[in-house]
Amino acid sequence: MTKKVPKGFNAHPYPYHHEVDLKIETLTNLGFGIARDDGWVIQVPFVMPGELIRARIYRNHKNYSDADSIEILKSSPDRVDAKCKLFGTCGGCQYQSVNYQKQLEWKHNQVVECFEKIGGLELTTMPTFPSPKTYGYRSKLTPHYEKSREGMERKLGFLKHGSRRILVDVPNCPIATTSINEFLPQARTALFKETNKKGGTLLLRDVQEGIATDPKEVVSERVNGMVFQFKAGEFFQNNPFILPDLVDHVIEQANPGNSISLIDAYCGGGLFSLSASRRFQKVVGIEISREGFEGARTNALLNQIKNAEFFLGDASSIFQELQNIPRPCSLIVDPPRKGCDANFLRQCIEFRPNRIVYVSCDPATQARDAKILTEGGYRILQAQPFDLFPQTRHIENVLTLEI
Repeated sequence: MTKKVPKGFNAHPYPYHHEVDLKIETLTNLGFGIARDDGWVIQVPFVMPGELIRARIYRNHKNYSDADSIEILKSSPDRVDAKCKLFGTCGGCQYQSVNYQKQLEWKHNQVVECFEKIGGLELTTMPTFPSPKTYGYRSKLTPHYEKSREGMERKLGFLKHGSRRILVDVPNCPIATTSINEFLPQARTALFKETNKKGGTLLLRDVQEGIATDPKEVVSERVNGMVFQFKAGEFFQNNPFILPDLVDHVIEQANPGNSISLIDAYCGGGLFSLSASRRFQKVVGIEISREGFEGARTNALLNQIKNAEFFLGDASSIFQELQNIPRPCSLIVDPPRKGCDANFLRQCIEFRPNRIVYVSCDPATQARDAKILTEGGYRILQAQPFDLFPQTRHIENVLTLEI
């Protein structure tokens, strides 16, 4: 059968669906295996370094090609059977076929490489802190659903690997909590009863009150004996099983034995600042979102915390309000994936907190920012990766810096 070549396909250096045997050399931070064919780089998902595979080319870029693995000719001893039948089709997980210890090693190496290549920094990186649960840990799921079409069975699930439009129907997700998976069938039934409903995203959040589906519903989570309220659609870490360990580590790295005060930039609902409040004389949180700001103040009242103060404002201009804070002080920074802006980093260096604890879901932007901080006089004490998302390429990293 003649292969239908996609419109606009670039046939250099390989024709469409050309097959080639490759040895996988290394792994990118996006979870793709890298191989070379006569020096030409080929990127392949769901494979492991050291494996010999047969690959099928489906896209040629200017400097590399994309391919799918169609056969594992020699497998890695670290390869295991994926628990999900949809692994490799659903785009949600990248590492289910890799034993867990090797996943932790890869994520450790990912942090090291980001700091070396992006920041030009060599640092002490601790072994990746493992998740107590490697499946059934995710407390928030946001599957997408299709628009209602007459005579067509609708899908509820996630995007197909490599696609921006095609949905894979997911009746059960092994990385989601048991409660979410038990609730999923009735959520699906209720959703698809609405025959005229447009496509969209469904929220399933496993909290103390049960499974929340309304993004505006106020829900609660308990962390290390403290209660945190937030709206179900807002950001809150999605692995409650490892979260207490992450919070404890961040607080210890903030050096409560030596610092009198703690500043929590990008504080959200006050998870770090309120959790640390009993270890510091004064705690200040800054949040740009009014909902997060109000949530932090509410959580302070809920937990009877009286030495915490919160400001509504842009984290890039917070230090103007904090000139009289008792010294020495520490700073916790937990920015979005894009990292900190240059203005914030400049002000931070001028303000000179004794310790900076930088929590990041993207070691690449963290390494970029760390380079600026080290050029401003800070030295890196350590990096501690946490595996908040087993079976996926994602990693949370806690970086500690000191003046």
